[in-house]
Amino acid sequence: MYTIMFVVAVAGLFLSTLVLSNLPAAAQDAKPSLVKDVSIPTNAATMGDKAYSPNPVEVNVGGGVTWSNDDTQIHTATSGAAGSADAGSVFDSGILSPGATFDFVFDKAGTFDYHCTMHPQMVGTVTVS
Repeated sequence: MYTIMFVVAVAGLFLSTLVLSNLPAAAQDAKPSLVKDVSIPTNAATMGDKAYSPNPVEVNVGGGVTWSNDDTQIHTATSGAAGSADAGSVFDSGILSPGATFDFVFDKAGTFDYHCTMHPQMVGTVTVS
């Protein structure tokens, strides 16, 4: 009896994996994600509020953001406004070399502005609900 239950469980797992892997890409992308990806594109230092893409980005409490430096220059993702007393108090990536990433999980709701410490004109916003 246990052998039959095991075979049925394995078959069910196989079929659900097969069905999910054959979904169209759009349906697979519609799955909820706890982590949002934000790119720092090439020439970001000249792009102002377009220097982080997408901007703004929205996540749920408990979700996170992964910033990826896709530029050829170093950058940061630092909370707060450039030069403010609370800059970096919520999160600070430190220097992100080209190709580097930084992850941060948001544990409370709110709107979090951020910037690049090397290029203060680069600004972004994360909204957490």
